[in-house]
Amino acid sequence: MPDGPAHVLQTAPRPASWNRSTHPDQLRLRRYLDDTREVLVGRIPSQPWALHLNVAISPPQQLTHSADLDNYLLPIAGALDNGQLVSVWGTKHEGGSSTITVAPAAPTPAPDWQVWSGSTTASADTVAYKVQVREFVADAELLPPGPVALQIVFTVGPRRNWMNLWKPTIDALDPLLGRVDAHRAWHPQDGRITELGLHKVVDPELRHDVRLQIAARSIGN
Repeated sequence: MPDGPAHVLQTAPRPASWNRSTHPDQLRLRRYLDDTREVLVGRIPSQPWALHLNVAISPPQQLTHSADLDNYLLPIAGALDNGQLVSVWGTKHEGGSSTITVAPAAPTPAPDWQVWSGSTTASADTVAYKVQVREFVADAELLPPGPVALQIVFTVGPRRNWMNLWKPTIDALDPLLGRVDAHRAWHPQDGRITELGLHKVVDPELRHDVRLQIAARSIGN
């Protein structure tokens, strides 16, 4: 995670919204993004950098059953990205304040967790992409109940929008996370993820294929 001051957000973080532009959810989201930009004026590094959003959860939300972190990371990462954002982190906790940290990206050793890897060839907006990702973790043991830490490295071509890969990739990880409904595919228990790290590596030789490394562990087990 980026090492730097944690700036307290005066406007509560908002998840991504796919409603029409005039919907109240979209209006609240834009206000939050504008307020957060003001907090970070002059602080975004011009070299490769990392972001950490720490989300405070309040009732009726439950720490491991709501507030999917990727939905919170997508809008703020998209709003702040200057082309140099390579590492995006999300955490959540009960009570307190929400904070954001930005700092130059720093290489660190890979986590000493179980890792699954593979390459995809299908378009990320197709079921075929999710099927390919699920195959990477098909033989994984379901993580024990409770909070989970997850990190994913996306190795992509220079023109690929890696943020579009976050949701369909996590949607395919039900062998690790379990399903919300045993009869519904692509709906994992991703509310369990209380620590999420998403990282970009650019390979100039890649065009449409995506190489993935997926690392996960239980927290507190």
